[in-house]
Amino acid sequence: MSEFKCIRCGHIKPVDDNYVCSCGGLYEVNHHFGDVSIDYFDDRLRDRGSSWSSGVWRYKEIIYPELDSKYIVSRPEGNTNIYKRQRVAEYAGITELYLKHEGENPSGSFKDRGMTVGVSVALSDGATKVACASTGNTSASMAAYAAQAGLHGIVFIPERMIAYGKLAQALAYGARVIQVKGNFDDAMDLVKNGSKRLGFYILNSLNPWRIEGQKSIIIEMLQQRRWNPPDWIAVPAGNLGNTSAFGKALRELKALGLIEKVPRIAAIQAEGANPFYRLWNSEEKKLEPMKPDTIATAIKIGNPVSWEKALRSIRETNGTVEQVSDNEIMDAKAVIDASGVGCEPASAASVAGAKKLREKGVIAEDEEVICILTGNLMKDSDTTVKYHLGSLEGIEARRSNKPTKVEPNLDSIEALLRTTNSSPVLEVKTLGV
Repeated sequence: MSEFKCIRCGHIKPVDDNYVCSCGGLYEVNHHFGDVSIDYFDDRLRDRGSSWSSGVWRYKEIIYPELDSKYIVSRPEGNTNIYKRQRVAEYAGITELYLKHEGENPSGSFKDRGMTVGVSVALSDGATKVACASTGNTSASMAAYAAQAGLHGIVFIPERMIAYGKLAQALAYGARVIQVKGNFDDAMDLVKNGSKRLGFYILNSLNPWRIEGQKSIIIEMLQQRRWNPPDWIAVPAGNLGNTSAFGKALRELKALGLIEKVPRIAAIQAEGANPFYRLWNSEEKKLEPMKPDTIATAIKIGNPVSWEKALRSIRETNGTVEQVSDNEIMDAKAVIDASGVGCEPASAASVAGAKKLREKGVIAEDEEVICILTGNLMKDSDTTVKYHLGSLEGIEARRSNKPTKVEPNLDSIEALLRTTNSSPVLEVKTLGV
């Protein structure tokens, strides 16, 4: 049977909806695994008519073995692709660099993997209201899955600090959206303190079931690679749920004998939201919260709830923590976008971080690196357009693709195309413009 175990003091208790131990440590799900075989997962790849078609529930024996399948709420999620793009590899200076694009999930981000598990468990527990604090992607995902499950969704978002593409999803899926006059951490405090009083089920990554779902990113990636681990996994790091989930997945897969080699995890933070990076590079034993400021809103978090779990993941995998500037993030994003893959700003931190680690000699040129892209390009389209127009404050758009204005005749366009080697975006003047 699955149980909760405190990562700080080791206290074990039955599964419930209290995720913080009396010692202050977070609980994680501790499974007593039965028979688990790679053959189970490989055989299910052919099944497209049941929950096995989900890139999360295909691995149910590692995610939540005891959950009754009648409670599973799935769209289905997962089944995201791994891409090899030469121009991105050359940009990072890493020959074997690959992109696993979690923006291909139903709501456009990796959050769907954790949310399918969180909402399914909420449903099995008899919850009627679910809530989360969010910089955008969590709210979009929770609203979608809550709507599918027939649950009332409540979203707490920081006022004026969320991309419209993400806010639109939460509104469209029918969640009650509450704008908090503060940042993400203020919204998160309200969720943590209000769950008992207001009677809602928490679906932030404080909830360990979210972490269980996000483990499937690693399991699926390994299955796609025929269970051959890469040397490194680079992941954007905000609230540190993925960093925590990745380490837990690798630990469990190694213990089950499904892999022998354990990849190193590189958690990449934005310079303006880097409390975990600061902790990693200090003698301190506890994370010091900060006021975050970064263009990458999905990782704009100054007090990440899962820092202790993430720290264990980095240590156990002999990994590292790096920081990158907003300019490095946006330049890397421009390269990823121009490769035909595309991603939101926070996603590009993984490639920007891998590039920096290669330049420092931490990652060798011939090592295999999987960079996780956490969200779809359309999640924050305004920032993308502003980058290419050169109108982002403090950002030098070194790889911009500015539109070109021409008169509305073919002679003008032909003359322009003769003088350019690339394929610029053309803005044609018409009457009234």
